[in-house]
Amino acid sequence: MPTLVSVVIVNYNAGEDLRRCLASLEEGVGSVPWDGVVIDNASSDGSDELPMPGKMQMLRNRDNVGFARAVNQGVARTDGDDVMILNPDCELSPGAVAVLRNELHRHPDCVVAGPRVIDPEGTVQGSARGDPTMFTGLFGRASLLTRLFPRSALAMRNVRSRTASATGGLSVGVDWVAGSCMLARRDALAAVGGFDERFFLYWEDADLCRRLRVRGGEIRYVPGATVVHHVGRSSRTAPVLATRAFHASAYLYYVTHVARSPLNPARWLAKLALWLRCAWRLRRARG
Repeated sequence: MPTLVSVVIVNYNAGEDLRRCLASLEEGVGSVPWDGVVIDNASSDGSDELPMPGKMQMLRNRDNVGFARAVNQGVARTDGDDVMILNPDCELSPGAVAVLRNELHRHPDCVVAGPRVIDPEGTVQGSARGDPTMFTGLFGRASLLTRLFPRSALAMRNVRSRTASATGGLSVGVDWVAGSCMLARRDALAAVGGFDERFFLYWEDADLCRRLRVRGGEIRYVPGATVVHHVGRSSRTAPVLATRAFHASAYLYYVTHVARSPLNPARWLAKLALWLRCAWRLRRARG
């Protein structure tokens, strides 16, 4: 029987989170024919030595090549019709892949489907979002203003998971879904060249979904499928690297899709704002 879904996991010092993720695959994928690969980005915590389930393989990089490049490596090493990109700190709920795949193929233009992502306590995370703008830093998923005014128009535009999850399990179209867990058509990924490897970490998922939508593809959020996300094991083990990468990728996304002209003064404003925010975050991390 042909492989229908390939699971690609990028690992960097995920520890026990990776073990839990791998243990969730059999029930999460269920009866869907599948294979998969873990791309290890030079972990030093021994997680690259974990035994692989029968349908998974391990590919070890000598250096940390970043998330986007590692995903592209994993896609090249597999051959399923669809590709599930899954963080090592995620656990699939039973049958989640079948639900996502049904929605992916029920809508002819759908090229990416993302599940409802919750934390271990059951709180819905902001995995379905609107295209980033210059206001995303103020009304983003974890910003102070979003926490203070969660029902404001800007907050609701940037983070759509809470309202979209109240649809009784029906899928809805969104601008993008988080790369912590997404199911994509392989041919759609190939058509845009996969993830943009200029993004080392963060914002590559927003960039990918935007490029797919430009080609007429649809991104759908599927609250009927659930993934538990333990959030940021890799970023916690390398907070300085993660903080710098987040802000560098945010600027790259902004100049690629929003302020495209090198003469646009908004570029300088964005660069200054992101530099100040990065410096503040680094000071907190080091403190």
